[in-house]
Amino acid sequence: MSNTPSPASASSSIDATQTVDDMRLRDRRHVSNWLLSICVMLLGMIALGGATRLTGSGLSIMEWRPLTGIIPPLTHAQWEHEFALYQGIPQYKILHDGFGLAGFQQIFWLEWIHRFWGRLMGINLLGGLAFFAFRKALTRGLVIRLLVFFVLGGLQGAIGWFMVASGFRPDSTAVEPVRLVLHLGMALLLYVAILWTALSVRFPEPEVLSDMAGARRTRTFLHAALGLVGLTIVAGGFTAGTHAGFVFNTFPLMDGHLIPEGYAKLSPFWYNWIANIPAVQFDHRLLATVTALTIGLTVLTGMKTKLTARAHAAVALLGWAVLIQYALGVTTLLLVVPVWAGTIHQTFAAILLGVGVFAMHTLRGARRGRS
Repeated sequence: MSNTPSPASASSSIDATQTVDDMRLRDRRHVSNWLLSICVMLLGMIALGGATRLTGSGLSIMEWRPLTGIIPPLTHAQWEHEFALYQGIPQYKILHDGFGLAGFQQIFWLEWIHRFWGRLMGINLLGGLAFFAFRKALTRGLVIRLLVFFVLGGLQGAIGWFMVASGFRPDSTAVEPVRLVLHLGMALLLYVAILWTALSVRFPEPEVLSDMAGARRTRTFLHAALGLVGLTIVAGGFTAGTHAGFVFNTFPLMDGHLIPEGYAKLSPFWYNWIANIPAVQFDHRLLATVTALTIGLTVLTGMKTKLTARAHAAVALLGWAVLIQYALGVTTLLLVVPVWAGTIHQTFAAILLGVGVFAMHTLRGARRGRS
């Protein structure tokens, strides 16, 4: 009897040497759609995070209970207990004294939904991983990568509590800006990693590019643009954390000045970038403008280059996305950061980043060293 494994038995096992290319077309589509659903949920999480910050809801839940916290207060006594905890922190005493139980319930539910949504994402990731692994639809390398994503998602929950805990300090009414940026940055890191994985599963082979020199030039500009998008989002995080968007609500000048007075009043100088309101807002404006111009250059270069139809569409979409985001930013500033505008502006920043990642993925064939 031959010891050669049958094709059926060979395909039913997960080989360590398998790559995404070895996955069946139908499996690639299903796995990619599932990963994209997690990306959409992450966008929802970023939107909820913006809403909780702008409504002051983030400090309404005083305990971090990763498992039992999924159950909200069910009785009046439980609500009174949660409200009593909230009444003991500075935010209540300074901003919401006399708030009442009904008002507390409103901010509590928004923060509870925010945390519940995070748990749903974890269930979606772990459940989908178990389902597709059971069906032998994943390579071993992809299983490992997805498990890493799950661990990072748990770490993101811990970072979220680390951020929230900073708002319980004496005389504090909000979380520390640095911790806020750390929490937002981890969310975006997960978003980009999962999105890139979803795209690589769906399109495992780089597209053939006829104009390699032009494609590489476009990709170089796109690299710079994505770096600037990231820096602008970080600056936006500090703008949100310091509440810098509620002052200097004119555009393009700041109280009649191009560079606001008091830009460098703190020492050391770098501390102005994260704590000095005039500097924080000016830096966010400046980075947003440079980002928009760099993406414009990327679009012009890409449109003049013989790229694939998908790459051309991605680059063009990036141009439209940055125009929308820039307009949203100016609108949010001039309206003095209403909740709806601030939430959309924060969420669309992640969408802009995602469009940039998609454009970069279409230009994988232009990486140095490829023929």
